[in-house]
Amino acid sequence: MPAAFLGHGNPMNAIETNRYTRAWEDLGRSVPRPRAILVISAHWYINATAVTAMRDPRTIHDFYGFPQELFDVEYPAPGDPEIAELVAEVVKPTWVGMDTDSWGIDHGTWSVLRHAFPDASIPVIQLSLNGYEGLEYHLELGRKLAPLRKQGVLIVGSGNIVHNLAAVDFSQPDAGFTWAQRFNEAAADLLRSDPSEILTLDGHRDFAAAVPTPDHFLPLLYLAGLAESDPLDLLVDGYAAGSLSMDAYTLGMPA
Repeated sequence: MPAAFLGHGNPMNAIETNRYTRAWEDLGRSVPRPRAILVISAHWYINATAVTAMRDPRTIHDFYGFPQELFDVEYPAPGDPEIAELVAEVVKPTWVGMDTDSWGIDHGTWSVLRHAFPDASIPVIQLSLNGYEGLEYHLELGRKLAPLRKQGVLIVGSGNIVHNLAAVDFSQPDAGFTWAQRFNEAAADLLRSDPSEILTLDGHRDFAAAVPTPDHFLPLLYLAGLAESDPLDLLVDGYAAGSLSMDAYTLGMPA
């Protein structure tokens, strides 16, 4: 099964049509039908490593100030407790807690999946981002998830390589600040040559501006971990509001 990292950007992408959402649609049409989808979303950033293990995860509208149309969106995909147990098994001895009632499917997940898999018939599981752990932990956890691909699980990281909400400038809807472009291009060079070197980006001069908080950057490390040193393929690229990178990458996609 292939794997992917998707720059999800503004929650409004969930209900809009643009070149990013069309790329997500292309991804859904191109991959073999997954047994399940495991998503590492920037929006489940907590103090532990956990996996959703309920049979009927709820659609979480974890944002505010947006049109009612966005709050009305439901993504009624089933969960799969057996796949959740499999996730916990393949990453041992790393401990993964079973979340049976607290989380569900957040907008980092459903905003992209409703384009890629609009019928919501494939089981969806989320893996949390443990905010207590450093970058190396997340890269290594991505490596440990690799056996799931042979089990028919589509692994998707959902975040943004560059994500600085404090610097957002809506007068530049499709542009990136110079510092955002420098960092994003440095990331692109690594991802398309040797993803295993991704952690060297923390020494980039624009890291603090591009990654002021780790939550949206960390999902990328899971795809880099899965890839090891195999180059990734660019699915779509671009910028939004000056300080967001919308780049998306795939691993092992069919020709």
